[in-house]
Amino acid sequence: MIIGDEKMSRVQHIAIAICFLMNMCDGMNVMTISYTTNAISKEWMVAPSNLGLVFSAGLLGMALGAMFLAPKADLIGRKSVILISALWMGIASVFTGFAQSITTLVLLRFFTGLGIGSMLACTSTLAAEYAPQRTKSFWVSFVMAGYPAGAVLSGLTANYIITQYGWKAFFFSTGVITLLTTPFTFLFLNESLDFLLKKQPVNALVKINRILKSMNKKVLSVLPTKEIKYSQSSVIVLFNHEKIKSTIVLWLSFFLSFAALYFLTSWIPKIAAISGMSASLAIYAGILFNMGALFGIIFQGYLSAKFGLKNIICYFLLVTAVLMILFGFVKDPFFLLLLFCLIGFGIQGGFIGLYAVAAKLYETEIRSTGIGWAIGFGRLGAIIGPFLGGILISQGISISLNFTFFAIPVFIAAVATLFIQLKKEVAYEK
Repeated sequence: MIIGDEKMSRVQHIAIAICFLMNMCDGMNVMTISYTTNAISKEWMVAPSNLGLVFSAGLLGMALGAMFLAPKADLIGRKSVILISALWMGIASVFTGFAQSITTLVLLRFFTGLGIGSMLACTSTLAAEYAPQRTKSFWVSFVMAGYPAGAVLSGLTANYIITQYGWKAFFFSTGVITLLTTPFTFLFLNESLDFLLKKQPVNALVKINRILKSMNKKVLSVLPTKEIKYSQSSVIVLFNHEKIKSTIVLWLSFFLSFAALYFLTSWIPKIAAISGMSASLAIYAGILFNMGALFGIIFQGYLSAKFGLKNIICYFLLVTAVLMILFGFVKDPFFLLLLFCLIGFGIQGGFIGLYAVAAKLYETEIRSTGIGWAIGFGRLGAIIGPFLGGILISQGISISLNFTFFAIPVFIAAVATLFIQLKKEVAYEK
C-alpha cells in the first residue's frame, strides 16, 4: 500500500520541493569558501597552504557528517536529521561571518561540513521514499539538482555581496538563508511513511494516518506487523552476504567520481585562467560548469526513469571521460566554456545517479546509513582529487594531461556501476 505508481499527491510534491530547497542550501554553504578565497587571502594575508586546510576541514566535516550523523536518520527519522542538519550548518555559517583567525575559520568550516554531509544523505533518502516507484530515479536526481542550483545562485550573488559588504557578510547571509528554511521544513515536511511503518516509533499510527488523510488514502486501523530484517543500522549490515559486493562497488564508484568531480570544481577557475581566459571568463567557467550540472542531473533522472538507472549513469560518465580527454585539443575560449558546461552536464549527471542507486540498493531500515557511508567514503576522494591535481599542476604537468589523468577514474566508475546488483522494488499494495 501507500506509495505506488499513481499520480503524485500534494504531500509528495511538497516533500520533493523541500528536499530540493534544503539541497540548494547545501550547495550555497559548500561554495561560500570557494567564492571568498581571494578576499580572505587579501584581507588576512593567508598563504595558499593555510587556505588548503580550510578546504580540507570542510571536506572532512562533510565525510564525517555523512558517515556518522546521517545514519541517525535510520533511528530518529529523516525529518529530524534534516532539521538538525539545517540548523547546524546555518548556525555554523553565521558564526563564520564573525571569524577573526584562520584557526577559527578551519574549525567553523569543519562544523559546517558536518551539517552539509548529513543533509545530502537524508534528503536523497526521504525523496526516494516519497517518490513513485516508477519515477524514483528521476525524483531523487531532481532533488540532488538542488545542490548545483544553490551553487549557481550563490555564484551569481557572491561578487556583489563580497564587493559591497565584505566576505564575512557572504557567510552570514548564506547562514541566515539556511536558517530561514527551517520553519518551512518543520511545518510542512512530513516524516517518511516507509520509516514510520518499518520502525514504528511512538505515535506512529497517528502520524501515519494524518499523512494518509492528507494524501486522500485509506487510513489504517492498526499498524502492520513489525518486520525486523536488520536488528541494527550500523555500517556492518552493509557488508552482509547479500550486499557486500554491491556495497564495495558503490563505494568505489563514489570515491572515483568524487575525486574527479572535486578536481574539476576546485581547479576549473585556475585551469580556465591558465588556458588563456580573462579573469571574468574564468569565473563564468565555474558558473557554466554548475549550470551544465543542473541540467545534466535532471536529464539523467528523466532518462533513467525510462531506460534504466545503471545504464544511463554508465553512458553519462563514459561520455564525460571522452570530453575530458578532448579538452587538450580545444583552444578557442568560447568552445572551452562550452566544454566546461558539457563536462559539468556529464559528470554531475552521472555521479548524482549514484545517490538513486544507493537508495534502491538499501532497505528502509538501513537506507540513510547506506547512503551516508557511501557518500562519506566518496568524500575521501573529494579530498584526494584536488590535492593530487594541485601536485600535478605544480609539477608542470599540462592541463590536457591532467584532464586525461582524471578521465581514468571517471571511466572506471562508469564501468563499475554496471556491477551493482539492484533488486526490483515492489510497491506496497493498496
